[in-house]
Amino acid sequence: MLARASDAGSAGRWPAFLSIPTVHPLPRLRLFFCLARYFRKMPFETREVRPCQKPRHVITAEGRVLPVPDDWELLPPGDAALSRRLKEAGPTWTVLEIKGRKRFSHGIWAPAATITTLRAERQHEQADPAYQKKLDASRLRRAREEQTYATDFRAAVLAFLNFHPTYIREAETLATLIAAHATPVGSGTVARTERIPLEQRAEAATIAWLRHQTTGYDTMTIARVKGLRREVRQQLAQRSRDLLHRYRQGQPIDSTRCPLAQALSKEGSAIITPTPAQISLF
Repeated sequence: MLARASDAGSAGRWPAFLSIPTVHPLPRLRLFFCLARYFRKMPFETREVRPCQKPRHVITAEGRVLPVPDDWELLPPGDAALSRRLKEAGPTWTVLEIKGRKRFSHGIWAPAATITTLRAERQHEQADPAYQKKLDASRLRRAREEQTYATDFRAAVLAFLNFHPTYIREAETLATLIAAHATPVGSGTVARTERIPLEQRAEAATIAWLRHQTTGYDTMTIARVKGLRREVRQQLAQRSRDLLHRYRQGQPIDSTRCPLAQALSKEGSAIITPTPAQISLF
């Protein structure tokens, strides 16, 4: 006997292609769970996966190891337009390696025929002289936007520093160094996020720069205890704010002992690892 999803009682609810052969009619609830298990096991669905040491295998978000279909191939990362079109064509498996809060792409698994077709279309598009003109114009526009953002970000950092007029030269130098470090595309710094306002980005980038350049944070040995690293960072942030307060108040600064003065004198050419006596200045 053949039970179909279009039988009486389920007409209009199940597509015809979901009919399954059986020796007796299945109750509706049992049929539902059978279909759920079936689709959960289907490999041909778009998903994000992790790399696997076993060749042509990936690891799902649930931890299952799946073999890559025989007619699929891996598109290496590098061409954003081709990757975007491949995902739109679907189905695909995007291979991502997660390290902390960063995600690294290892490419996209997809049907080889789809990759071949889209790659040929992409190459034909790139061969068009009009495409190169459009690409150059787009690059120029992005470069201008990045320059504008870097200028605005530096101004926001300078406003956050708010040094006493006595130290205006130090403020200008510090703002330039922080902006140069934090604003480039791909830097991975807080300056590249859009989740918080510009003023908060400037403050966070300043505190981060001071943590790495004027404290011993980079050489500290911090136990792997939950919340301990965050606590250390908060303590160092407060010390950095105390140091900034001295510059804002125009207090006398001994440039031979102040880690910020030494960092500025180096013009950011090297990471400063201060002595314990220098750290105590905070």
